[in-house]
Amino acid sequence: MCSMKTRPHFSTLFVAFPAARRFLWFSYQSSELNMHFSPHFPLVGPSSAVPAIRRMSQQQPVSTTARVTPSGRAPSAILALFRQMRFSGLVKRTSQFSLLFVALSAPLLLSVHAGGAERMSAKKEVLVYVGTAIYTDQTSTSIYAFRFNASTGQITSLGVAAESVNPGTLALHSNGRFLYATNEVGNYKGYRGGGVSAFAVDQAAGKLTFLNDEFSGGANPAYVVVDKTGKFALVANYYGGQVSVFPLQKDGRLGEATAFVHSEGSSVNKVRQEGPHPHSVYVSPDNRFVMVCDLGLDKILVYRFDATKGSLTPNEPPYANVNPGAGPRHLAFSPNGKFVYVVCELQSSVSAFSYDAQKGALQPLQTIATLPSDFKGENTGAEIEVSPSGKFLYASNRGHDSIAVFAIDAARGTLTPIEQVSTLGKTPRNFAIDSTGAYLFVGNQDSDNIVVFHIDSKSGQLKPTGQALKVVSPTCIAFLPLP
Repeated sequence: MCSMKTRPHFSTLFVAFPAARRFLWFSYQSSELNMHFSPHFPLVGPSSAVPAIRRMSQQQPVSTTARVTPSGRAPSAILALFRQMRFSGLVKRTSQFSLLFVALSAPLLLSVHAGGAERMSAKKEVLVYVGTAIYTDQTSTSIYAFRFNASTGQITSLGVAAESVNPGTLALHSNGRFLYATNEVGNYKGYRGGGVSAFAVDQAAGKLTFLNDEFSGGANPAYVVVDKTGKFALVANYYGGQVSVFPLQKDGRLGEATAFVHSEGSSVNKVRQEGPHPHSVYVSPDNRFVMVCDLGLDKILVYRFDATKGSLTPNEPPYANVNPGAGPRHLAFSPNGKFVYVVCELQSSVSAFSYDAQKGALQPLQTIATLPSDFKGENTGAEIEVSPSGKFLYASNRGHDSIAVFAIDAARGTLTPIEQVSTLGKTPRNFAIDSTGAYLFVGNQDSDNIVVFHIDSKSGQLKPTGQALKVVSPTCIAFLPLP
């Protein structure tokens, strides 16, 4: 909150307090009005209205930072001024009063004097962590950090936050003190499979301190998430078909797994769907269910989650299907929890479901392509997110190298295409929307860059900010808002 120690401009009253304008108009329509102000203001009557208002309307505001309060009521200082107004006497309608009314209700609405009070927008400092992975004989070794000011758009590189083996996906604890990373390899520290590592977060410097690690329970762990209680981390292992649950200690360390679940089966694509491939794992908004996108089975597997024991049991119904050969990869809940959206890798599509939170059941609503109808090249779907407002959905295309933007029907949950926007790079494996809903960061894995877009809050459309961050093989972006 800031204020200028100057006498409030008469125009501020009429901008900040619509009731005053309505009263004047009503009185004007009733035919007669005379205003007498306290000594803080010049007397404005039939003989002096025109020159006084002309002088005020010609003044340039010192600042345009004053504003009307969200409730539509005037600040207390303005209310006090209004109480000082005394309405008395009767005067005939005149062209002079018409000029008075027009001067107050039209031009001055556009200029708000700095004498009003304003709540300054708070700095929105965010730490941005970037996981990296290389899916060849080589591996990545670093998690990077940046500091982002969501108010100004300024981004500052903090360098390498921590060393880790192929840290392909990241998950932040809700307390902001810990970060967990998958070690996306087939052989991790002597284990026939991958790992998951825990780090302590230094919010001041952005650095990460290694705490401990555990065998992930399968090869190439592709996703990690922390449950809503902050007591468990869940990991999806792409090769082998396992999902693991790890207890989290008070100091952020990983405990030994409390649960492993294994799926079996295959689907129609004999190259990519020869067996189960859990690609991601999610916890429902109420923390009662866990959902797994299994690319190899064309299913969204649903488990009941016991947050006291860290156990998983198949739900009833135990899964929802996508189209054969679609290959579900990632999903996103709508902010109101009524809908679930799944990006399907192999058919470059999004499947929309209604969600019964009581039963943990998904009912199909729609499947829609993420690509333009005239695109003929190779493409795979990758990431999906819903805007914090719940109005828009975004999904990335690798090959077309774009973000597909959709409008969400709030009542039905269905999607309408808006646009496909180039990611200004190659292979957008991952992207993330900041908590304000104003920015989207997309990681282009094969062009080694992260491109920043501004999100139009009304249309949902994306516009590049002109900022691009140099990061080798970015595969996961995680935002940590700072207190």
